[in-house]
Parts: sequence; structure tokens; C-alpha cells
Amino acid sequence: MNFLAHIYLSGDNELITIGNFVADGIRGKKYEQYPDEIQVGILLHRAIDTFTDAHPVFRRSTKRLHNPYGHYSGVIVDIFYDHFLAKNWSVYSKIPLDSYVKNFYHSLERHFEILPPKFKHLTPFMIEDNWLLSYAKIDGIQSVLNGMNRRTNGRSKMNLATKELKLFYAEFEKDFTEFFNELILYNNQKLKTLTKKFNL
Repeated sequence: MNFLAHIYLSGDNELITIGNFVADGIRGKKYEQYPDEIQVGILLHRAIDTFTDAHPVFRRSTKRLHNPYGHYSGVIVDIFYDHFLAKNWSVYSKIPLDSYVKNFYHSLERHFEILPPKFKHLTPFMIEDNWLLSYAKIDGIQSVLNGMNRRTNGRSKMNLATKELKLFYAEFEKDFTEFFNELILYNNQKLKTLTKKFNL
């Protein structure tokens, strides 16, 4: 899953949410250097990724992209799924998406010093361009894919993937809904287990 899903699945705890958000910037056991709540967020992120990569519905989505995008297909589906979460946000949250993301940006600013270097660099761009809110529109997804393609020096061709998003829009949305409902159930149990383990 991509940024918005990881943030959403963290629940109401601010530091768990930040840990989940920055997890890709913290390798191996380095997470143990962080406060317990951040550690829970990092471990939750890793569990979500493992569940996602192995899930048959997620794999069904990636198969539509294997030929043109190869091993980048999973990254692209992560981004597509964030689009459907943002688009259908009111199904999953009572807080409007614009208010939700503003609150998250404020949280990042409050805890900026604890962010790993990669995310200290990324966060100002995310806030300035309002990435999380932009995911709700295909134009926003296009911007994300353009950026990802630049980071691969054009090798991934991910900037072209909105073609498949539009072509198989209903199929991807159906996959997302089916998958995300199962992920929420798994995530809630995993979060409960981790918070109990850390006595939070």
C-alpha cells in the first residue's frame, strides 16, 4: 500500500501513524532506536506490506500491469489503491479527507526532528503539493507516477500507467474494495497485538 493507506490504517495514535509513514526509511533493526509507538508503526507497516504482497486480489491487480511494467507493477498498484481510497474516503472515515490530511501534515511538522533523513527531505514537498489530497484525482496519480518514473531515470515507464488505470478502472476499483476490506480486518488485529506487546 502507498502513503495514504498506511496512514489511515495506523488509527488515532499520532506516533504510531508517523512510524507507519516513515517505515520505508528505516532498515533492519534500526527501528529499535525509536520510541515504542514509532516502533509499533514501523512493524505494522512491514506487516501490511507482507500481507499485501501475498494477497491474491492484489496479485490479480498486478497481473494487468506485468507485461508493460514488470516488477514495477506492484508499486503502481499501491498508488492506484491509494487513489481509490482517496476517491471513496467517506466510506472509510467520518473526517473529510482535506481535514484529515491537514491534521497529518501538522503532525509531521510537530515531529519533524524524529523523521529519518529521507522523510525530512520528502515531507516539505508532500505538504507543499498536497500529495495525499491529490490522490483522489487521476491528475494527481499522474503526477505521482511522473515523479516515480523520474526517480528510475525513465526506465520504469510508470508515467504511462494511467492508461491502464483508465482502461481497467472498474476492475481495479473492485479489486481495491475487496482487498481493502480484508486488509482492515487483518490490520486491526495486528495493531491490537503490537500495542499489547509494547504495553501501549
